[in-house]
This record gives sequence, C-alpha cells and structure tokens, in this order.
Amino acid sequence: MAINRKLWGKTPDGKPIYKYTMTNASGASVVLCSIGAAIVSINVPDRAGKLGDVVLGYGKPESYFGDGPCSGKVPGRYANRIAFGKFTLGGKEYELPINNGPNHLHGGPDGFQNQVWDSRKHKGGVEFKYVSADGEMGYPGNLVVVARYEWSEQNELRLTFSAKSDAPTIINLTNHVYFNLNCRGNIMRHFLRLNASEYLPTDETLIPLGDSAPVADTPMDFRKPKTIGRDSKKDFPALNYGKGYDACWVIDGYIPGQLQEAAELWSNRSGRTVKVFTTQPGVQVYTGNWLEGCPVGKRGRIWHDYDAVALECQHFPDSPNHPDYPGTVLKPGKTFHEAIIFAFGVKN
Repeated sequence: MAINRKLWGKTPDGKPIYKYTMTNASGASVVLCSIGAAIVSINVPDRAGKLGDVVLGYGKPESYFGDGPCSGKVPGRYANRIAFGKFTLGGKEYELPINNGPNHLHGGPDGFQNQVWDSRKHKGGVEFKYVSADGEMGYPGNLVVVARYEWSEQNELRLTFSAKSDAPTIINLTNHVYFNLNCRGNIMRHFLRLNASEYLPTDETLIPLGDSAPVADTPMDFRKPKTIGRDSKKDFPALNYGKGYDACWVIDGYIPGQLQEAAELWSNRSGRTVKVFTTQPGVQVYTGNWLEGCPVGKRGRIWHDYDAVALECQHFPDSPNHPDYPGTVLKPGKTFHEAIIFAFGVKN
C-alpha cells in the first residue's frame, strides 16, 4: 500500500492543508484531505476494469470550508440534527447554534467539518485528529477525536472513530461522502438495498417524532433492492419534507460494537457496487436533494440535485432528546469507538 502526502494549500492564517493518496497494488486509490478529515476521491474499477472517481468532491481546498453538502467530511461534534439546538445533560440545559431551519445541524457552522485537522501517515493508514475545546459550538467538555482511514487490496475503505472527553458530553460521528457509481449523471437509476425494516418518521424540519415505523407498504421500503428514483416522487411525508429521501433508517440486528451490513448500492450501467457496514444503529440516506449551487467540483464539474447519494452511518438524529434511542453520551474515562466500512466491487 503506497501512501503519498502533499501540501494542498494553506488557510489564511497559514495553517497547512494536506492531501493524502492511498493506492493499492491494483491502482485503485482513495484521496483524503485534512479539512474535515474529508474523502476527496475514491477511484475504483467498473466491470470493464476502468478506474473512475465515484465520489463528489471539489478541485480547490477552499471549497471545502462551509460548503452546504458537507462533501466527504466528518461533521461533529454531533452529526445530523438536534431539535431547537437544545439538550439537557446532567441536569443542565445546553444551547447550540441554530443553522438549519429551527434546528442545530452537524455541530453548527464551525463544526468539525469546517476545521483543519492534524494529520499523519501511521501504520499503513492515515489518521486525522481534532481537539474540540470545552464550550466550542456550545458543547461541554474538551474532546479529542481521531478518524483513521485504511484502504485494502480488496478495495475496502475502513474508517474508525475514537474519542475521549474530560467531561460528560454528547457525540455522533459519520462521514458525509456522496456516491455516484457512474461518475456522471444522476443517481435515480442506482439500485439501493437497506438492511432496515424500520425508519424514523420526522416532522417537517426532519426531527424524529419518536418511535420508529415499519417500512412495509411505504416508499421507504428498500429491504429488496429497487432504484432510488422508483418511489422518490411519491406523495409521502418523508419525501415531501426532504424533496426526496433524507431520512434515518434503523439497521436490523444492531448490537453496540458489532459490525452489521447497513446498505448496498450499485449501478447496472457501470457494474460498480459498494456495500456499507457499520457498528452504528442508523443510516441516513440523503439523495443529494439540494446539491444545486454547491462549489465547482473536481475537473470543473457542476453538480446538480440528485447527482449523488450519501449513506451516512450514525446514531439517530436528536438522540439527546430521546432517552429511548441508543445513547450518545460520552463520559470521562470512556472511549467512543465506532466503525464504517465501504467495500467496493463489481457486478457483471
């Protein structure tokens, strides 16, 4: 496994921005950068063996700061939404910045995704570290987070998160990478299968109402593979609120710390596939419903709505305000540890 690091740019205050390229023996590669511990490119073969870049990303490092799609980055301290930017921990109410309608999203405007992380090549992978100060974006506790990426000879990208805090806090981490397995066009004819019999209904601001609901007999049913576009325009609350799919599914068979298959995405056109495994309880599927107007992509590409899909493995939205959801509290002396694997392949 070859890992190459190069200077990609600097912030206005002179902090270096690094880009890392991990290349396996077959020539398949992953490109990462230190802004938001981002995935910039994933180059994998189609059924004819031709390599292609299957993820949304930008050509200039400055485009990664404050982009609406949060492309390829690690949002935090809490990925997804917290209702009205408020939660209570240890009897104290905390207030977070409101940056998505009436709610707090992805850790706020200065969340992890908009920070330059420390980075290094380490033991056959690339590690990014970010230290989030007590009170940053309203969150309690000094938090140290490490995101580690490894790229295998079998074209599997493994992402592991670890974090520690010196005071009780909340945490929810994912990667917000967007896939287009054809490298162009929209993703409406991509096939998707989810290992999920239930999803979380929400209000119109995408905050969960409470209990999960069966996907059976609804457009949310991906237990058997179907194209993303087949039901995406149906008159259904979750689709109306999000202008398409933007919801959290409950992964079947969730056991804390144990890898489960969450999703499989593939294209009959290119033959490329990606299977997603995670230790986390949910997968937020977002079909790029608001990509229009995002920064110019690699090689000058202009992205449009529905040109890519994000499969964000994470804990549930607004979990701190739902005691019955899997817990997102991290206490001193404990280590947060979660994993996501993107395993690429081909179907003939």
